[in-house]
Amino acid sequence: MCGIAGCLNFRNGVPPDEALLRQMLGMIRHRGPDQFGIFLDDVAGLGNARLSIVDLAAGQQPFTTEDGRYWIVYNGEIFNHADLRKELLSAGHKLATHCDTEVFLHLFEQEGPACLTRLNGQFAVAIWDTLTQTLFLARDRLGVRPLFYWRDDQHLIFGSEIKAVAAHPAVRLELDPLALDQIFTGWSCQPPRTPFEGMSQLPPGHFAIVSRESMKIERYWQASFAEDPTESTRSEADWLDELSTLLTDATRLRLMADVPVGAYLSGGLDSSLIAALMRRHAVGKIDTFSIAFTDSAFDESEHQRRMAQYLGTEHQVVEASHGDIGSIFPDVVWHCETPLLRTAPAPMYLLARLVHRSKYKVVLTGEGADEFFAGYDIFKEARIRAFWAREPGSTRRPRLFQRIYPDLQSLNKVGAHYLAAFFGEGLTDTQAPGYSHAIRWRNTRRTQRFFSKELGSRIQGAAKPFIESVARPENFSRWNLLERAQYLEIAAFMSTYLLSSQGDRVAMAHSVEGRFPFLDYRVAEFAGRLPARLRLRGLRDKYLLRKLGASLLPAEIWSRPKKPYRAPIHRSFFNAQEAPYVRELLSASALRDSGLFNPQAVEKLVAKIDQGQPLGETDDMAVAGIISTQLVHQRFVKDFRKAPPLAAQDDVLLHDHRSITRKKGAAPSGRRSEF
Repeated sequence: MCGIAGCLNFRNGVPPDEALLRQMLGMIRHRGPDQFGIFLDDVAGLGNARLSIVDLAAGQQPFTTEDGRYWIVYNGEIFNHADLRKELLSAGHKLATHCDTEVFLHLFEQEGPACLTRLNGQFAVAIWDTLTQTLFLARDRLGVRPLFYWRDDQHLIFGSEIKAVAAHPAVRLELDPLALDQIFTGWSCQPPRTPFEGMSQLPPGHFAIVSRESMKIERYWQASFAEDPTESTRSEADWLDELSTLLTDATRLRLMADVPVGAYLSGGLDSSLIAALMRRHAVGKIDTFSIAFTDSAFDESEHQRRMAQYLGTEHQVVEASHGDIGSIFPDVVWHCETPLLRTAPAPMYLLARLVHRSKYKVVLTGEGADEFFAGYDIFKEARIRAFWAREPGSTRRPRLFQRIYPDLQSLNKVGAHYLAAFFGEGLTDTQAPGYSHAIRWRNTRRTQRFFSKELGSRIQGAAKPFIESVARPENFSRWNLLERAQYLEIAAFMSTYLLSSQGDRVAMAHSVEGRFPFLDYRVAEFAGRLPARLRLRGLRDKYLLRKLGASLLPAEIWSRPKKPYRAPIHRSFFNAQEAPYVRELLSASALRDSGLFNPQAVEKLVAKIDQGQPLGETDDMAVAGIISTQLVHQRFVKDFRKAPPLAAQDDVLLHDHRSITRKKGAAPSGRRSEF
């Protein structure tokens, strides 16, 4: 796992500069602190910061083909690279290493962009064709690894993180009002939009080909939930057997590494399943890692301990208090590079730090199971609403919400009138594309009442409904309600928030690579073919996955109701160990300086907290959203500070092919830089 950065300079006679690439890589040193590499010619500059996991001795990037035509920098893992390597060798390719980067490059040399469909992995890649002067950029199917870019008349600048792109002098960051509208509605920006004007992200499952004249972007994969009618007679046992085979192999492949591999253990079904399958294939002891909360409302440590004891793992725990979350939140926002309406990434940041300090670089986790196998309450909620819509006047059907939200005591105390008011808006419009998520988006959008008048007016004139920003398949409208809901959760939330702010960004902040067996594309495509009744049966979530769990896990784990991972919000900022930055950012002067929020409205919210009044979910999200947005403005817009560039003592392999340096008698390609 690594970080990549680079630029194309379309101005004749001005080649990319080594110092600039060193600065860009310095911004993402945390992603790959082990080794660095730079390629330069008269148009392109490519850089790589390496976290060495596979072929530790010979995997330093950039790589090139034998003829020197193609050069690659790459962030990720190709889990089926060993099989692909055999194919390439049989086809006559000469491979000097056993790393997946070289396999990717030669497969691209052989097949072009079509090679992406052959890869089982998680990646962001840049390949420069010195002959045609074109750059190939690509991102994995589900967006596990990020890739950002900035394009103007003279440059194409790219990187694994926005801060690397922003290190280029051509880039100036300003918050995008329409991005804030999306974040304060659906928790995240929808690709290609990012929080900053002019900055874009390559969408998951896409590739781009960039030349001096154009940038063409194409999709090569998209999640699908089109059931195959020819499989309608398959037995449940047959489906279960296929799931077991696929998930076992996906887990086995993700143990591929020349360093130890650990696992996250939340105490729920998904991570426990992965840890159990991992235990079958791993050699020697397994270390598992968990988060414990001092706030009992969020803590699942007892279930984590029991599962660790059952598996016999070496279990390590990081404890997250309110003060801990608040104190590290600015660092979390710096790495996530976006406003956050949740504090949940902060404990994950602490967990990754524990993994790093335990000398681990790789962990397996259970992300993706809820999205592909229907584990979230929002899927049940949509089903209940559609059932209720058949008899809109019913007073009994709304009571079903109490079954899926037993922890929300207020629902058990109110009558059908309240439930009808809360869940009933748009009730009968069951064919609306955003039907399943409309209530969530509506409630979250209420946080925008804290926006300044100026920001609100800029949004009002240009914003569109959130659902229109989510790219949807052509046959989306023909899917059933569950399938539409699952797709929206994957495209609008999992890829853009869960795998980013709670995944790649906080893990790689500590040089830790997450791997996700449930996101193996074969498992994802299997889930898309799986009959709806085997994903959500009645109101029983992850039906088939629980069947698999019954053969591998204790009943108390596989049968327990899902408890969504959450972290305390306002209490993390307002507590006995309150960090000074909180009230500084929420002061009237700071709010007027950013111009993003209404100082009077924010003052009332803070007073409400100080007086000990209870906060609803929307106000709680607003607290995180306002503080994080103020942090983004302060650290990226108002005072963007560049990290130190790579230094002379860093292990940097330089391939310098610029004609201007060759005329000066520079050292040949492949020298160790003595910058």
